[in-house]
Amino acid sequence: MISQTSAMAGWLALSSTFAPLFAGENKRRFKIGACEWSLRKSDPTSLDVAKQIGLDGVQVNMGSVGDNMHLRQPEVQKAYLASAKKNGVEISSLAIGEMNKVPLKSDPQAAQWLEDSIAVMKALNIKIVLVAAFSKGDLLGDKAGIDHTVEVLKRLAPKAEKAGVIFGLENYLSAEENLSILKRVDSPAVQVYYDVGNSTDKGYDIYQEIRMLKGKVCEFHAKDARSMLGQGRIDFHKVRAAMDEINFSGWIQIEAATPHGLIPDYQADLAYLREVFS
Repeated sequence: MISQTSAMAGWLALSSTFAPLFAGENKRRFKIGACEWSLRKSDPTSLDVAKQIGLDGVQVNMGSVGDNMHLRQPEVQKAYLASAKKNGVEISSLAIGEMNKVPLKSDPQAAQWLEDSIAVMKALNIKIVLVAAFSKGDLLGDKAGIDHTVEVLKRLAPKAEKAGVIFGLENYLSAEENLSILKRVDSPAVQVYYDVGNSTDKGYDIYQEIRMLKGKVCEFHAKDARSMLGQGRIDFHKVRAAMDEINFSGWIQIEAATPHGLIPDYQADLAYLREVFS
């Protein structure tokens, strides 16, 4: 277990690391991006689509088994960085979506990917990786899976702390269950990646959960089942109020439905979120 002194040092280091990321040249408290897979791309052209929509950035996926997790390769990293520069769009964060098929809770290969993601984040100059746990990786009701996940995180968290990066846990667990994992791991480098749509699907009170997770949320996904943002179940003004109470600053990634088409719908979602998170 990491000592309280070590944990505090880690928090201070991460706070220093994140200051320029969250402030940015334009001093905006919130930045709005989208997930690469939501943009229907799995290569550097995702940043071209983001520019067309008007997004601030793209959350990129580390890859798949089929491409050997391609963002581990320097030439692929350089291609993404070049596309970001060309388009004036940031690479906002990383995700390991393949963990939904190759679960962290049971497969050593996924643990290796998580460890490798630290170097990928350093190469791309980003600070957060989404650690996915859905489908085959679902942790809901799986005590053994949670226990194994905790052990992997405890082993790798010191490396993430040293690198100044964060493992963001996204899953179907409640805020209480995620807080239990964070307490067991006991590292500032492990936080919650909060998806308001997923948590609403599970019947959780997202506005209360966000408040419960003060200081523990690294990034947000914005979606609402099959609805466009602001037209469904979720009151994003109440989400904003909860974020204000926990002093959250950072990225909100659109991962929403597109009933009328990707570009027009994401442009409308972006306009809506910019108004709510002005």
